[in-house]
Amino acid sequence: MECVKGRPQPFGVEIRKDHINFAVQVPTGKKCELLLYKKGSMNPKYRFEMPEEKGIGEVRFLALQGLDTEKYEYNFQIDERVWIDPYVRELAGTKKFGVRMDVQKHQARGKFVRDAYDWEDDKRPHLAWNDVIAYSLHIRGFTKHSSSHAVHKGTYLGIVEKIPYLLQLGINQIQCMPVYEFDEYVQNKINFWGYGKGFYFAPKSSYASGSSAVKELKDMVKACHRAGIEVVLEMPFEAGISAQKAMECLKFYLLEYHVDGFVVNPYNVPWDELNADPLLKEVKIMKKEEGFQTIMRRFLKGDENMIRDVMWALKHNSSADGVCNSITAQTGFTLWDLVSYDGKHNEENGERNQDGPDYNYSWNCGAEGPSRKKNIIRLRKNQVKNAYMLLLTAQGTPCLLAGDEFYNSQKGNNNAYCQDNPVGWVNWSQWKEDDPLYLYVQQLIRFRKEHACLHQKEELRGIDRTSCGMPDVSYHGENAWQAKAEVASRQLGVMYAAVKGEDELCFLAYNMHWEVHKFALPSAGKGREWLLAADTEQGMLTEAGRMEDQKEIELGARSIAILINRKISGMTAGKIVGKAVRKTVENKVKGEMKDESDPAFSDHYKA
Repeated sequence: MECVKGRPQPFGVEIRKDHINFAVQVPTGKKCELLLYKKGSMNPKYRFEMPEEKGIGEVRFLALQGLDTEKYEYNFQIDERVWIDPYVRELAGTKKFGVRMDVQKHQARGKFVRDAYDWEDDKRPHLAWNDVIAYSLHIRGFTKHSSSHAVHKGTYLGIVEKIPYLLQLGINQIQCMPVYEFDEYVQNKINFWGYGKGFYFAPKSSYASGSSAVKELKDMVKACHRAGIEVVLEMPFEAGISAQKAMECLKFYLLEYHVDGFVVNPYNVPWDELNADPLLKEVKIMKKEEGFQTIMRRFLKGDENMIRDVMWALKHNSSADGVCNSITAQTGFTLWDLVSYDGKHNEENGERNQDGPDYNYSWNCGAEGPSRKKNIIRLRKNQVKNAYMLLLTAQGTPCLLAGDEFYNSQKGNNNAYCQDNPVGWVNWSQWKEDDPLYLYVQQLIRFRKEHACLHQKEELRGIDRTSCGMPDVSYHGENAWQAKAEVASRQLGVMYAAVKGEDELCFLAYNMHWEVHKFALPSAGKGREWLLAADTEQGMLTEAGRMEDQKEIELGARSIAILINRKISGMTAGKIVGKAVRKTVENKVKGEMKDESDPAFSDHYKA
């Protein structure tokens, strides 16, 4: 092994045909050494000095010839402290999740990673923003629970095993919480989520079922691409990270791992610079915002003075802001908890329930936490369906939270950052292929995909852009073309027309009030009629039914209906629906709540 002249760029390790280059930033006046270990050893076998006088600025560098990368691992030592390479590509010694590694005892070391990987014919799906149905998940938490029945639980390959499930549901993009080597302990608690400091260029070894996290993350991306699923990585970065390093990291995952996008924290990285970079224009750059979430949660539970905000949220093209619409996310309540708890219950986090957001805009439907009362359970399930309807009929790009489609719960914990246990993992025990909620979500996603008017490319402006006689979006109430937006209003009718004029018109009637309301229907047009395609109680109808009354629809408490506009045909003339929409939902949701002493008979029902 021979030391030869190296180069100051790139940072980290660069493996070339005849030598290996090392470059690292070191403060002025500090001593620096390269440490080499026999693979698996915690005792350095070789030390190579990296003198300051041979460096440039604050960069030390050297190159080695004759180093067998298959047999060695490395670290740096600066003065008396051992340091892992900030640009390390993979770590050794971090295979077990939640076990604290002492770097000073050489328990974690850098691995040498060669770039050879057979991507075969891998191609990014390059989905249009308006065609995406995103799904937010945690690599470990998604399949770690025993009920997942995954062979490779809690790993990249566990995600691969669930690809058929994702396709069956209708998902075409997964958004993964941090997959890099992050600090697993924050204030002496397990950092399950992965936010904070980390070795951003190294995929997490404990998420691999075998010996190579690099290979398995690439295998996961390749398998997802073959299925037409995009892979987006959350890269929040720590505060104070240099813009240069953040840009290098994103480009690294773009080129080395073929990922399709990133969710970043715009407060920690230069948002405008990221969006202007010519290489990063190849992928989707995203950030998180809670505007849509807050509006829809408040509308869902029946808050007053929400109609104007709802109008905006339903028509807004969220991709223009680089965000996805969501009602629930990893940070906060699951959807089932959103309708089961008024307040957070984070006692298990050990912070006296002081952590996590205080304002969740949730409603427990009459009882805090688990309940055996059928009317409360029925109301909660009704609200879950309404939430999905609000999300999947809005124009922006929707993002579902993993497990919400089968009532996954975190027991009221809205900040499960340290819960590497069944609280933080997705519990699959309630999922069945014929589960009513799962089928409802699956069919609603399919309906959205089939109707271009529900996911248009451009921001809707409320004007007739195709000279078809209909504006791209219009609002209605008790009278057609007139929506009541006063403080007390909790109902809204919305009609969408596709820009190209080729798709069916869709009319959405949203009644988030605890009372029955009528909605006037715009004229169906000559030779056309309104058909009911779905409502909260019945879900997506197998066959759309003709409305008995073509001028109005009456909805029961807390319910949503979808109508489509088609040419009159003999196939639909015989099947008449309409009155059942109100009666079915009203009887199921409100009709059983006649005893005012029942906790479920809350102020929401005492109008």
